[in-house]
Amino acid sequence: GAPTISIFLKPPGLMAPGGSTTICCSCRCDGGNFVLYKDGHQLHALKLRGSRAEFSISNATREDSGAYSCHYLERGTVLARSETLDVRVQELRLPKPVLAVLPGPEVAAGTYVTFRCSIAHSSAGCFLYLEGQVQAFNLPPEEHDFNLSHVHKSHEGRYSCQCFTRNVSFQWSAVSRTLDLVVR
Repeated sequence: GAPTISIFLKPPGLMAPGGSTTICCSCRCDGGNFVLYKDGHQLHALKLRGSRAEFSISNATREDSGAYSCHYLERGTVLARSETLDVRVQELRLPKPVLAVLPGPEVAAGTYVTFRCSIAHSSAGCFLYLEGQVQAFNLPPEEHDFNLSHVHKSHEGRYSCQCFTRNVSFQWSAVSRTLDLVVR
């Protein structure tokens, strides 16, 4: 079968103008190249390093916003395509949220864990990011908690959160500092 490609931002989240991020494309592949596309147009090709290729965006502008995807090629033939990753560059006007994990960052398998994203804005909604994942977890407004029951090794990783308001136009916060969840 064709290899499966994943695409994600490191660090995840919306970025401010002048900010930087890395688009990571990874798969369990042998050799080959990754080609990065933005809004359907080819941008860069990179040789695979291990199981990953990284494309950097620095000093970001609104023109860097768009729909990115990776194609994996061997000998000029496209063998697989990633999902689409929405990259956005926008002014960050809200205060930076604080992320906490309860009962703590190191837990035993099977434990009930709560991620709490706190921000000084009553009507803000927030997203919880797990590095390496395209999809974010949407935290309900006013609650800002995300609960995991019976955690296991697949929940391990680097988490962060980012908040927004839905006023006349969306306003965003910077991304919180990261927390590493370790499952024993």
